[in-house]
Amino acid sequence: MKKITVKDFRERKGEKKISLLTAYDASTARLLESAGIDALLVGDSLGMVVLGYDSTLPVTMEQMLHHAGAVSRGTERALVIGDMPFGSYQISAEQAVANGLRFMKEAGCAAVKVEGGSDICTIVRALVRAGVPVMGHIGLTPQTAGQMGGFKVQGKDMAAARKLLADAKALEEVGIFSLVLEALPASLAAVITATVSVPTIGIGAGPHCDGQVLVTNDLLGLFEKFLPSFVKQYVNLAPEIKKAVQGYICEVENGAFPRTEHSFASKEDFTALLAKAEDSSS
Repeated sequence: MKKITVKDFRERKGEKKISLLTAYDASTARLLESAGIDALLVGDSLGMVVLGYDSTLPVTMEQMLHHAGAVSRGTERALVIGDMPFGSYQISAEQAVANGLRFMKEAGCAAVKVEGGSDICTIVRALVRAGVPVMGHIGLTPQTAGQMGGFKVQGKDMAAARKLLADAKALEEVGIFSLVLEALPASLAAVITATVSVPTIGIGAGPHCDGQVLVTNDLLGLFEKFLPSFVKQYVNLAPEIKKAVQGYICEVENGAFPRTEHSFASKEDFTALLAKAEDSSS
């Protein structure tokens, strides 16, 4: 099974659309890879869909490394990308490089993702020079959504669109291998995709990007708190899971589970042993 590399990823631009999903554990990673997914993003979205936080901000490096390592161990072919959490790369280029190397050395990731535009080019350049492949992320950036007035579409006017296009070009120049475009008008995402030489990965950015990414829990209908308007829910598993658990509870309570086929047999008759135990306790 040939491992997908960063080079393979870049060469897919204009040739074949790229599919990404998030993953946070080994068993899910195996399922997604067996279905043929190209890449798995260990997103800091785990803070909301796995760890129960209200945002991505509380997620730590240790938590990200823990989950990224699990995903890496669950894959053989897919490209695994670790999402650098808030506070792990903003302080200095040295901090960013140290943490980026941890994603590769300790968690087995092939690359990292960082949020931001021209303002983080120094950091991206340092990561790339240190041998850490970087996926960029512009548009709606969840780690700084509070500064944007919340989770809102970005680039809706000409000035904002020009800024995002400049950010994309600047990130390309410092060596990113791909670029996430989140919550942008489809026409703007099309312009950016046509302008930069690296693959663009859309999430709420229309059909013209070189690939798409979604949070797996949203796609599968596992996260009931809210569903972004740009998500297509391919199946709604939450009700089915609840139904299965309710069936289990009912059968446990009425004695229907476990049956003989779910129990281990023995050649020995332990009735006498039970009687002896009862005698010794009386």
